[in-house]
Amino acid sequence: MLEILNSIDGFIWGPPLMILLIGTGILMSVRLGLLQVMKLPKALQLIFTARSKGEGDVSSFQALCTALAATVGTGNIVGVATAIKLGGPGALLWMWLAAFFGMATKYSEGVLAVKYRTYDENGNASGGPMYYIEQGLGKKFKPLAVMFSIFGVMTACLGSGTFTQVNAITSIVNVAVVIIGGLQSIANVASKIVPFMAAVYVIATVSMLVFYADALPAAIKLVIDGAFNGTAAAGGFAGAGIMLAMRSGIARGIYSNESGLGSAPIVAAAAKTKWPAEQGLVSMTGTFIDTIIICTMTGLSIIVSGAWNGDLNGAALTEAAFASAFPAVAKYVLTGGLVLFAFTTIIGWSYYGERCAEYLFGVKCIMPYRIGYIILVGLGVFLKLEMIWIIADIVNGLMAIPNLIALLGLSGVVVAETKLYFEHWEKVHSRRKQLAEIREDLATENN
Repeated sequence: MLEILNSIDGFIWGPPLMILLIGTGILMSVRLGLLQVMKLPKALQLIFTARSKGEGDVSSFQALCTALAATVGTGNIVGVATAIKLGGPGALLWMWLAAFFGMATKYSEGVLAVKYRTYDENGNASGGPMYYIEQGLGKKFKPLAVMFSIFGVMTACLGSGTFTQVNAITSIVNVAVVIIGGLQSIANVASKIVPFMAAVYVIATVSMLVFYADALPAAIKLVIDGAFNGTAAAGGFAGAGIMLAMRSGIARGIYSNESGLGSAPIVAAAAKTKWPAEQGLVSMTGTFIDTIIICTMTGLSIIVSGAWNGDLNGAALTEAAFASAFPAVAKYVLTGGLVLFAFTTIIGWSYYGERCAEYLFGVKCIMPYRIGYIILVGLGVFLKLEMIWIIADIVNGLMAIPNLIALLGLSGVVVAETKLYFEHWEKVHSRRKQLAEIREDLATENN
């Protein structure tokens, strides 16, 4: 059974899905005029200055933190280490490439999430791929929306949200309290924990890179050379060609930041905003923070330490890298990071699964779903995870297919909403400039 599941997993995460994911990102990047570069400063500014006016359940900042809670997880520690161990240092460059184009994809998901959001019988915002598939592409595409929702519930309950995270959690009591409280509770916790844990982890990795400052230029050279020339075998590292570096870097990068998988727009739809493009910009920063910043810090720390040449893999490899610089505290930093990352991933994915279940069965299923989800978290400590990891990987990949079809089909809507927002923003900017000039003229006349 494991062999069959591995074959299915290899097929789903093979070249076709990789091409579809990166291709969608490239298409949206071109159609949006490299918005992920040109508008990144504004997007980062909006994290803290978005007015959060309009319909919705949580602020734009809380929506971003909840999305980051689900994406900034063990993949940032374990996934990066696995990618480098399998594909060599060159995998990190392909991870950057996937994140660069993934930012345009994540932006598009955020735009469509707000554009086509609706409200359930309890008055709570509901949105995400299942809604923009059905409402944007049309009723005849509803089977795709149902497919996405089924895979979303399965991913939340079988893998990304529960079993693959729960080994890092010693108690489910706090998890239960947060989940039962619903989105408001999840968003409040996420908006406090995510900035803290990200800051602590970045400080730890920057300290590591300062310690190995002399090795940093050589490490960056290894990343570039490995991406285009492959990496020769050394020590316990078996060697890797260009295709292996590319596949491992892109797959792990996408798995970490979830651009194109359709999970983040589920919570983006709950943001209080009148402008779909505004939330799209805020959502886009999630991929930048998750991969360009956090995954890069982890990857460079592993490379500069030389630990990737050994026999270790996963969290043990990352811990060995940190231990080479800070042996007294490495274990505590990594353990603390894994616990916090796993905790936030569990609560973030609980909401994704809940919205998918609500789409399939209505609001009556919400509380039974929450209770069942908590029970699954509790059961996770008793299960062998080999098969669960593979199943989670499969359904996670299957989520992407209906979502990417919708993004391609609705790319024109994304472009139109983007144009509308920036035309409005230019008018507001122009009016503010005129008012400033009038005030300046009046002040001059009064003097």
